[in-house]
Amino acid sequence: MVHSTGEERAVHLTREAIELVDSGHREAASRNLREALSLAPNNPAVKEAFLKIQQEEETSHHLLDLCRRYASRKEESAGKDAVLYLRTDGLKPPEGVALECAKLLLAHRAHALSSLQDDIISGLVRQSASVRQFFSDQLQISVTTFFDEMYDRGDAAAVCLDTVVLDPSVWPSETARFHCERELFLLFIAKLMESGHDLDGRSLKGIARLLAVDASKLQDQVDDEELDVILSSLDHRLPLEWRSQATLATVKYLEASKETGQNRFTKIISSKLSKARVDDLIIAFSATAAVFPVIPEVAATLFLSDGFMAALLPVSARDAKRRRVEVSALELLNAACINKACREAISKNLSDWLSHTLTNGCDETSELAAVVLAKIRVSEKDESESNGQTQEDGNRAFELVDRFKALMSSRKGENVQNIMEGLAYSSVKPAVKEQLAKDSSFLRDLIKILHENSSDSSVLYGGLMIILNMTQFLPNLSEEQKKMSQLKSYAEANPNARAGPNPLESVEHVIARCNAVVEAGIMPLFIACNKTNLPSIQGLVGKIMLSLSRNQKARGTLAQQGGVKLLLNIGTSRQGSSGSIANEAVPNASHALARILISVNPSHVFPPSGFPQVTSAIRPLTALLVAPEASADQPRDLLPMFESLLALTNLASHPDETAPDTIVRQAWSVIEDLLLSNSPLIQRAACELVCNLMTCESGVVKFADGSKRAGQRLHVLLALTDADDIATRRAAGGALAMLTEFDSVIAGVLDRPRGVQLLLRLCREDDEGLLHRGVACVRNMSCIASGDIGRRAREALKKSGAVDTLSNVLKTSRNTSVLQTGVEALKPLVE
Repeated sequence: MVHSTGEERAVHLTREAIELVDSGHREAASRNLREALSLAPNNPAVKEAFLKIQQEEETSHHLLDLCRRYASRKEESAGKDAVLYLRTDGLKPPEGVALECAKLLLAHRAHALSSLQDDIISGLVRQSASVRQFFSDQLQISVTTFFDEMYDRGDAAAVCLDTVVLDPSVWPSETARFHCERELFLLFIAKLMESGHDLDGRSLKGIARLLAVDASKLQDQVDDEELDVILSSLDHRLPLEWRSQATLATVKYLEASKETGQNRFTKIISSKLSKARVDDLIIAFSATAAVFPVIPEVAATLFLSDGFMAALLPVSARDAKRRRVEVSALELLNAACINKACREAISKNLSDWLSHTLTNGCDETSELAAVVLAKIRVSEKDESESNGQTQEDGNRAFELVDRFKALMSSRKGENVQNIMEGLAYSSVKPAVKEQLAKDSSFLRDLIKILHENSSDSSVLYGGLMIILNMTQFLPNLSEEQKKMSQLKSYAEANPNARAGPNPLESVEHVIARCNAVVEAGIMPLFIACNKTNLPSIQGLVGKIMLSLSRNQKARGTLAQQGGVKLLLNIGTSRQGSSGSIANEAVPNASHALARILISVNPSHVFPPSGFPQVTSAIRPLTALLVAPEASADQPRDLLPMFESLLALTNLASHPDETAPDTIVRQAWSVIEDLLLSNSPLIQRAACELVCNLMTCESGVVKFADGSKRAGQRLHVLLALTDADDIATRRAAGGALAMLTEFDSVIAGVLDRPRGVQLLLRLCREDDEGLLHRGVACVRNMSCIASGDIGRRAREALKKSGAVDTLSNVLKTSRNTSVLQTGVEALKPLVE
């Protein structure tokens, strides 16, 4: 029998593999056999050797050996190595090995093995379809029996049953899968309802995960009693991990069950309030606080009801019994401040108690009272100075801020979430913004704490909100909007209507606050924030950077400290989020990027062979060239478009030749539309960008390929030499001075009505820049054009009076460059 070269190689590799197995080198043997199979997949000897070694591997695999030592010999080190193996990227056991390991562990009772079994079992389920199939088979035999078998092995082992019932590939039918999913859900709830056990977190994880994925199908399995036990797990006295799982379960259930679930929730809370027992009140307050951000309308209606307020007011009696309820009540008030009517009710009924608690409470209650007071005071309308309230309110606001600052200093960066929230609300007031911005020590401490807590999104979000409030400029209003705002103030009898915006919100004050933030060292924090990759955090960073970049003097500093890379990362992000701030992250970051790139030398930011590349900035900048449509509430904001055009113009001068080509490729269709913009500034910026793009071949081709479309573009450019704006005329003339070096463009000028006359008109301008551009165009037409086009060009120039025009230029101009170019242009016309 004759073998091919590949088959001979495969047989040789197989023999080597057998020898390697005999010498104990199994991994090398496996590599040889895999290569042999790729060369000769149908060779019987190769297949037989491969199957034999695979079977031997499955009986002596490293992971199986570890699991045997852990389960049978109780070697904890082997169990730890097994966990590490299953967590290591790129290491995945064969299906047979994984299944054998799972069966080996389940052959021992839960109490006979250490807690390491939890991570090993969950890792096997995560990595192996065979293990999930085995678990599915066991659940189909008896959900209850297998659930009990797994529940005591640990959180992850119990919750991995959710993974199995949510994997449709390991079930014979959707009916069988959903039956087991429903039974498993009810078993987790039953465990949660058992008294005297300490595994609430385990059952809550199972419940929350199933509801997170399949709430629409499972919500009808939750009755009053079962919802009650889930809500009871929102008790603020329980561990945060438990409450987090209970919150997720409650949120998903209420979202899926809609009005039915919301009515059930209201009924359960009202029942607990009517009992007026301390534990019931704590659960009612804790549960309502947890759902306020999810269903604020329902929670607010419940909060404002007579029964709820009747239960809340006695808390202010400050007796020993009620003091046990204070923390849950304060957390509820904190959450309720999301609603305006609730804030007003709190201010009316509980302000005195909050003030007393602020002064006389323990650290926890005093801190929460301060946050609630900050929220309700910020939302209170300013009173007239004549009644003396404005000064008093200001003093109270400063007292709260001083308290928050002192707490932040004493905590040394730990447990500062409430402090950040209180400062975030307080810093809405202009006077507080000034107070914080002028305290350089506070700013440095704040940035340091946020840097240290950059992995804690709640602390980071609150701290960034403080910085955003300090640095945010007032929105630009149209004249009509300003009049409407004044009329609204008059209608509300606002005594400050005539005064206009607070002087502390002027551009000068906000820029000063922005400078203080930059000087405090904000950029390293932003770079650390960027690693979180959270849309909400990126949204805040983008808005703050947009404000910081408004000051031209700060742009160089921002660029030097990594601002461009940061903004490129955000500006090219495609993450979505329901929050308005997060939705604005990309355009805000792109706009800030544009501002920086207007004021810095592109070569300093984008080195020739470094990172980031200059072309990476073009796409986010191009996105700004399409302005959002105007609405009744918001006029069309053309500033991002204008500043993006300026930035692209600067990038087009970058030594890297790919920059202008990339701009033409990605943005040309939008740019040429903007040449016809109704806004003189947009038209000027677009024309200046086109002028800079004439340094690259792809830009020139747009006007010089001899097509009808090129002729239309040339017509627009010629018309812009006659625009009212002198800078636009200069840019159009500069582009034509470069384009008329090509015969096809000269032919296009000759074909345009008044084309030659418009170029000669530039030669009659008083502005030396325009004059030089016009003379350069004429020189190109008279000297550079060749053949028939050259002859036609010279005839057209003579016929249009070019000789007299150029002669006059030579008599009046004192510019050496203009005179030299004029002589060159005139010579062919008079010979």
